[in-house]
Amino acid sequence: MNPTTIIAKKRDGRRLESKEIRRFVQGYTRGEIPDYQMAALAMAIFFQGMDSDETAELTRQMLESGATLQWNDATVPKVDKHSTGGVGDKVSLILAPLLAACGLQVPMLSGRGLGPTGGTLDKLEAIPGFRTDLGTRDFQSITERVGCAIIGASDEVAPADRKLYALRDVTATVRSVPLITASILSKKLAEGLDGLVLDVKCGSGAFMKSLGDARCLAKSLVAIGRSLNLETTALLTDMSQPLGTKIGNALEVDEAILTLKGQGPADLVKVTMELGAELLLLAGRHSTLAEAKGQLEKKITTGNAFEKFAQMVAAQGGDLEAPRKVAACREFRPSESGYLHSLNTEALGWAVIELGGGRKLKKDRIDHSVGLQMLARIGDPVSSTRPLMKIYASQSKADDIRPLLAEAIKISLTPPTPPELFHDRITGS
Repeated sequence: MNPTTIIAKKRDGRRLESKEIRRFVQGYTRGEIPDYQMAALAMAIFFQGMDSDETAELTRQMLESGATLQWNDATVPKVDKHSTGGVGDKVSLILAPLLAACGLQVPMLSGRGLGPTGGTLDKLEAIPGFRTDLGTRDFQSITERVGCAIIGASDEVAPADRKLYALRDVTATVRSVPLITASILSKKLAEGLDGLVLDVKCGSGAFMKSLGDARCLAKSLVAIGRSLNLETTALLTDMSQPLGTKIGNALEVDEAILTLKGQGPADLVKVTMELGAELLLLAGRHSTLAEAKGQLEKKITTGNAFEKFAQMVAAQGGDLEAPRKVAACREFRPSESGYLHSLNTEALGWAVIELGGGRKLKKDRIDHSVGLQMLARIGDPVSSTRPLMKIYASQSKADDIRPLLAEAIKISLTPPTPPELFHDRITGS
């Protein structure tokens, strides 16, 4: 196989054969194909795209570059959720124990935050003692015993994706639907799942800003997932404003716990319930979404969902009774009165990073105690005499981000139409 021939073929817009994709991925994983040739192929894919067969083969080869989890009890459905990322998105912390309380098993391999969207692992590590670095054996044992576990992916899972993702990040080839699809699904397929729901977000705080781009990605993910025998559904949800009210690691843990206790903000509850209901359907536990949501609501009302969360935290070394440090609270008031017209939600995520609550570089350390709390949503009346947000940080850091917050909000004299929370449901059927 001549890598240059394959690169030229895709550069010219021609379809790659399965054996060409297989040999290229295997060669790259083994170190036989250098980064510069993989970067050239990634750029060719970025511009020329891939059809569904090519994307499925790329996903398959990235999956087969590493290990796939094998489960002892095949009678209990294994399910998971993946979000394309958003500001204030703490759904995984709620959904995993909620589904475990419904009798499913949720082996969740999650990531860290890089850029304006927070990472699930960083949020959980705001809980004193919580370990996200468990080995595969402990991860599977906790999942089977408790019903859920959340850790970072090991080096054994889809090593081809790990190498390629790092390369895409520095070669401006991240925003490619075939490459995104293969990256997400290769890791999820490695979990040995029976069902997967995808939360594909659009809006100012999302990776895919436009609804059209988000729909294109969702359709690709569902089609490729199902072609590889994984029951897959996607919901297109809005990220024009933060999900819930709190942004920042310890703050988001607190809001997740409130939600598990039945006291969460309406938008966060709705997204969690819809995603959970989809997975109960995929697992064959209910025949309608209404029935599924009824069971989820019952598990929260009875306290079973929070109990599962507490069990998972304890099993992974965490201590819910230990105080989670939260920085001192400051107020942010808008300069004018009117209605909250729109938000640059991505800018709010970057503001939290400026406080120290996220990473600009992978090596950066995180301050779990800092963050923001929204006190109004798009369409609400706001006043220059009332706080619009709370800033959890030192006085100097809070003052540093005030100009960023002022630029991130737009106030109008007339009330806008609030954005729809749900835009579409992609089932592949």
